[in-house]
Amino acid sequence: MQRSDLALAALATAAVPGLRAVEVAAVASDGDDDVALVVDDERRRWMVRSPRDTVAGASLEAEMALLRSFDAYVGTGRLPFAVPAPAGFAQLDEGGRAVVYPEIPGHPLPLEQLRPGPGLARAVGQAIAALHELPSSLVEDAGLPSYTADDYRRRRLAELDEAAATGRVPVRLLRRWEASLEDVAVWRYRPVVTHGDLGADHVLVAQQTVNGIVDWSSCQVADPADDLAWLLVADPEDAAESVLEAYRQARTELSDTHLVDRAHLVSELALVRWLLHGVHQGDEQIQADAVEMMLDLDDTLHPAGE
Repeated sequence: MQRSDLALAALATAAVPGLRAVEVAAVASDGDDDVALVVDDERRRWMVRSPRDTVAGASLEAEMALLRSFDAYVGTGRLPFAVPAPAGFAQLDEGGRAVVYPEIPGHPLPLEQLRPGPGLARAVGQAIAALHELPSSLVEDAGLPSYTADDYRRRRLAELDEAAATGRVPVRLLRRWEASLEDVAVWRYRPVVTHGDLGADHVLVAQQTVNGIVDWSSCQVADPADDLAWLLVADPEDAAESVLEAYRQARTELSDTHLVDRAHLVSELALVRWLLHGVHQGDEQIQADAVEMMLDLDDTLHPAGE
């Protein structure tokens, strides 16, 4: 069930002893939780998340278990950024729990302000590398997905096959993507802990450093390229090179010669996932949007006469 801002504020006061809410504001969420920012009478700022159904509740519990296991790595500096740290839980009438944690200071990463060299670009690369250095057991123990490299390749291929069955994937793109997914040499990598939904909105920065990373519900052991794809597409090329250089320098074991190739592929296959999302939701507008973007990509990759 969905909850109002006032209901979320009430959950926050129930979850954290001594918290007296004086302000509350809804926070946009693309997940299955209701989210609000609560300010207490000491001007402390808190985030409260309440799952809308039992599936979302189970996902939230797994995410919180994962984040609790991150505490030691944040405390020792092995993770050079903050993650949500649960301060309390409130039982929901229909079952499950809402969670409350202090807001992490910072603002979403401004991609347009990334510059090559030392500074924010280096900090972003080092932050992602630190995440990828975490033990895979942290994710597995939290009950979150863990894939071998070949399992993940086959999963991607199955998604492409499902999209192809709609008849809406441009033929040249379909052939391009099938060739990349069937080239097993490209998919020789060591799976790592990945955020799984990393983007500018989830990376909080302050004073030219990464202050926190939020929204960990998609965390899994999978392809490190997943966490780099968005940067290679959205960043100015020279800034992206600085991110990658810092990332490579901070990894202790990186013999992945096709990391960048897969990152570019991941960014393209996001269109396949968007199409499938529209199909699963029965939303023709999303499907049309995905097809239009695939056609634009097809034109870009295959100019007239080539």
